[in-house]
Amino acid sequence: MTIKRLLLIALTLLAVILSGTSLFNSWQKPQFQSRLELYQTNIILQAQAWQSQNSQDDSLQTIQEAVLGDKPLESAIQQYQEASTSIENSLLSINKQLESSNSSEDSDAIPDEKTIRKSISELEKLLAEVKLRLGILQAKQGKIEQATQTWYELTKYTNINSQFLQTAKVLNGIWSQPYQLFPNSQQVIQKNLDSWFKTTALIQLYQLEQRKDDLLALEIAQQEAASTALFKLAIIATIPTLTAFTGSIVLIILLIQRLLKGRESILATNSDLVWETPWNWEIIIQVFVLGFFLMGQLFIPELFAILPIPRHSGNVRIDALTILISYLMVAFGALSVLYFSIKRYFPLPEYWFRFNLFSNWFLWGLGGYCAALPIVVIVSLVNQKLWQGQGGSNPLLQMALESRDNVALGIFFSTAAIAAPLFEEMLFRGFLLPSLTRYTSVWGAILASSLLFAAAHLSLSEILPLTALGVVLGVVYTRSRNLLAPMFLHSLWNSGTLLSLFILGSK
Repeated sequence: MTIKRLLLIALTLLAVILSGTSLFNSWQKPQFQSRLELYQTNIILQAQAWQSQNSQDDSLQTIQEAVLGDKPLESAIQQYQEASTSIENSLLSINKQLESSNSSEDSDAIPDEKTIRKSISELEKLLAEVKLRLGILQAKQGKIEQATQTWYELTKYTNINSQFLQTAKVLNGIWSQPYQLFPNSQQVIQKNLDSWFKTTALIQLYQLEQRKDDLLALEIAQQEAASTALFKLAIIATIPTLTAFTGSIVLIILLIQRLLKGRESILATNSDLVWETPWNWEIIIQVFVLGFFLMGQLFIPELFAILPIPRHSGNVRIDALTILISYLMVAFGALSVLYFSIKRYFPLPEYWFRFNLFSNWFLWGLGGYCAALPIVVIVSLVNQKLWQGQGGSNPLLQMALESRDNVALGIFFSTAAIAAPLFEEMLFRGFLLPSLTRYTSVWGAILASSLLFAAAHLSLSEILPLTALGVVLGVVYTRSRNLLAPMFLHSLWNSGTLLSLFILGSK
């Protein structure tokens, strides 16, 4: 065995350990999908407060009834109860892990105690926000004892910020019988609550204090916010629904055509045509281990630790730019390794890294996007049941959701909708999938490359949905034989996700 092969095996083991550790750590982190659902619930609560003022608002009334469904308050309570239980279970699990690590005689056995304590702090902050809101929902339904108990449960956590405890005290005061008002109640509510929850608490406070003018102004503002929330919900619900409906029709037509026409159907186009691959498995592993996994998890992070580049600065523009720069550096490093690994095989056989502007790549990409949406949605629903709100998520999604800066949003878009599709499709569909056809069938290569594509995102909860998306990307590429098609599909997918997040997170 050569020295190069031994070194490659050692680096592969290192990449597997690093990736496996990252995936395992994501197991105890909450899914972004859970937080996204709470955002949507908050907007629904805002929208349900809207009341028709005249006959011209019939269209909004129809939208309100169609989008909100029956009993939005009951649905919101269930959402927040499930979120509270999930966070409490995560805290219990992480605290047990920390206690086990601290009791170990070997101090080196503690798996990054600083990271664990940071996760605990983030979860406790999230739990406080959830319980404050859950209590308001319960109080709004007249379940005052349950609300009081929910707010009291915050005192069990010693590291909860005093601001949250003070807010719970204020809320308990204005809903208790007899009520109790504190001098700074309004300031506390305005600082620590938002959207429908802040408005609901302030209305309760103003009613107790008999501040009729402030109450009238607040109710007017509430109606304006409710109208905006309805508009957001209409966009978020309508566009994906129409796209998924179109995609379902496309899938049915393609499947029927496949049954009727067989190998002459669109889905059968190039389905059995394999690439002529001049390199072996060592080159494949070299590109992915050295160029992708180690570049993204070891080399670039270590380089960022040495360079005076701010991370987690608190400035959303700087953080967004840092993410873009690090991603571009990983992409440049990985593509450089790819180039020098296969350079000696130039010129490459037909269909390798093919970009053809004058083919039907646009239709393949658009049709693939429509078809992918219902497939991934169904897989995601199953995935949610399996993971129960755990398994981690891409941190970029939460940053995009919570960002209020247009410049930062533009940078996020450049990263997710331009840089990511170009780089990831070049690597996973352009190189990996065709290379694997030397050892397996086209369908086997599609599935294997999709699994690796999903695992590369280092979140357990995203593996199933991203594998489903990767399969559609692979089918689009193998049938079109044009990298522009999966790149366009990938860009549409990320753009649609970001657009929904921007709408949800916008004021």
